[in-house]
Amino acid sequence: MLAYLWLLALPTTTWAGVQELWWNVTYVQDANPDGLFARRVIGINNTWPPPPLSVNTSDSLLLHLTNSLDAPTTLHHHGMFFNSTSWMDGAVQLSQCGVPPGQTFDYLVPINSSGQYGTFWAHAHANVSPLCHIATPSLISFQGQYVDGFRTPLLLHPSNETYHYDEELTIILGDWYHQEHDELITSFISLSNPGGAEPVPDSGLIYFAQNSSYLPPISGTSPAPVTSAVGFNENATLPFVPGRTYRLRIINTGAFSAFYFWIDGHQMRIIEADGTDVQEYSTDLLSISVAQRYSILVDARNDTSSNWMIHANMDVAMFDHIPAALQPNLTASITYASGQNITDLGPIQTYITTNDTALVPVEVIPQTVASQTVELEVVFDTMNDGTNRAMLNGYVYNPPIVPAIMSVLTLGDNATVQEAYGPYSIMLNHLDIVDIVVNNSDKQPHPFHLHGHKFQIVNRADKYNSTDPTLNPPLIEGQANPMRRDTVTIPGGASATLRVVADNPGAWLFHCHIEWHLESGLAVQFIEAPIQAQERAAGVFPSFLSEQCAALGIPQSGNAAGHASATDLAGLPLGPWQQLLGWQPKGILAMTGCVLTAVIGMLTVTWYTIGGKDSEEEIEQEVIRRLEAKRNRKRFGFLKRAS
Repeated sequence: MLAYLWLLALPTTTWAGVQELWWNVTYVQDANPDGLFARRVIGINNTWPPPPLSVNTSDSLLLHLTNSLDAPTTLHHHGMFFNSTSWMDGAVQLSQCGVPPGQTFDYLVPINSSGQYGTFWAHAHANVSPLCHIATPSLISFQGQYVDGFRTPLLLHPSNETYHYDEELTIILGDWYHQEHDELITSFISLSNPGGAEPVPDSGLIYFAQNSSYLPPISGTSPAPVTSAVGFNENATLPFVPGRTYRLRIINTGAFSAFYFWIDGHQMRIIEADGTDVQEYSTDLLSISVAQRYSILVDARNDTSSNWMIHANMDVAMFDHIPAALQPNLTASITYASGQNITDLGPIQTYITTNDTALVPVEVIPQTVASQTVELEVVFDTMNDGTNRAMLNGYVYNPPIVPAIMSVLTLGDNATVQEAYGPYSIMLNHLDIVDIVVNNSDKQPHPFHLHGHKFQIVNRADKYNSTDPTLNPPLIEGQANPMRRDTVTIPGGASATLRVVADNPGAWLFHCHIEWHLESGLAVQFIEAPIQAQERAAGVFPSFLSEQCAALGIPQSGNAAGHASATDLAGLPLGPWQQLLGWQPKGILAMTGCVLTAVIGMLTVTWYTIGGKDSEEEIEQEVIRRLEAKRNRKRFGFLKRAS
């Protein structure tokens, strides 16, 4: 009973209506959704996939999450604002420490006071780095749990929808791995993978839901027993009735691959992206990156002489290689009449990326002038420890020892000191208007997600370092109604400028939503209006968050390293680092050997993996010195103030 007392302190508007759910996070053995391989997955109440969430916007969602796994877990309701209660956001070591095995966490999502509606999703957000500093061994094994199946749709229904339609259905897309995440991450971030080739999926999944229920498989098929209640891929179909208009909500719940989606014989009209209703936008093809969502309107045909193929093709250009056994092109169907043939119009000639800046929000919010600019440069490199890692502005993101929100709430006046949260942290003042400029120096696209906010996409560049204004155009101020969403794809070599209002005090993650890139360090954390966060948390911060940290042996107060000081970060994990000291004599000899003969080259690589590296102290000191020099020169840095 004491665990629920904190709920009584919440505003009465939170309790206007409550949808209450009890979820037990469990392993489910022998799930085989692709029909190719049975494996252990993470499900809810001993079933998989986890049940879809469907909530009216007049209600709040109270979800009691009990952890029956052998490792901690969390749940992130992707795209939710949480209204100054960022400790409900579910990001490990930023919002909370994790739910210990055998314990329960009460996630309260204040939907009825958020003003949000549309298509979202929920998933585990346990992203502790392989460089994990915490002594509890089980913490190493609870990263990446949504790769193992802990993911589901979240739909928010307003009393009056913007568009009229007769029926709605949800389409869930995702890549699928036959190995568990722990095995995959061990081989990904390792000395044997210095080029950073991501794990390629073994297959993909497409399946359907309607509100809180999944659609069954096609009658007469024989899917694997554990998942036999749900239709997957060629065993999945959408029932259409001639003359009706359907809203199809499409969610990419994968860990890596983007998809190209289309329906043979049917036109699509985009009406929503990431919870933002937009003016109708006709398209034949939809590209959708990891974590993005779209709603489309589709008019059913007026005849029942044929059924039609649904296509969802993986973006294999993202893969380091394409295994011979991989079938990257997924198909399902639309059924007008059982027993009729399925019309398949075959492959398309050219994939086109959906231009989200061409979408126009129905609710008009003009662009306002930014007061700060945060510049972030995406870099991947082989580091001084021999592994390939991701960086923003030269720093690999390692989760702090103390969850960032707990530092915000326990540092008092020192909570406004940016350095207290670690070098991968950015301080935002209350109600500042901030431009986040992401320059992607990598050759691959990256879908970046900002927790707790939507941003306006106010500029894009095809080549961010070009002097050609057609490739790198200047930002235009005074835009009447820029597109708003929470996950944006930034192609290789390109950039995007994201304008956001800092109106949600707390601690929020900004990261690439490709799970492998997040875990290799492609993230920063925004510390937003810490004094206002302290004021709003008074009397409502749940005590069980601190108790669960204590149960896991994690400190609950102080700066990122657990010290009361604002600047003493002794013990905070940093690195690994780029090798910025230049070629050393042994390295030059090694390269010479590679050129001379392949045999000597292989011996040199072997030598490199066991030694021949700059010392940790040299690397760390030199990298920090150079990063600080860049900040001082203001070539690029985390923060620039508008003059």
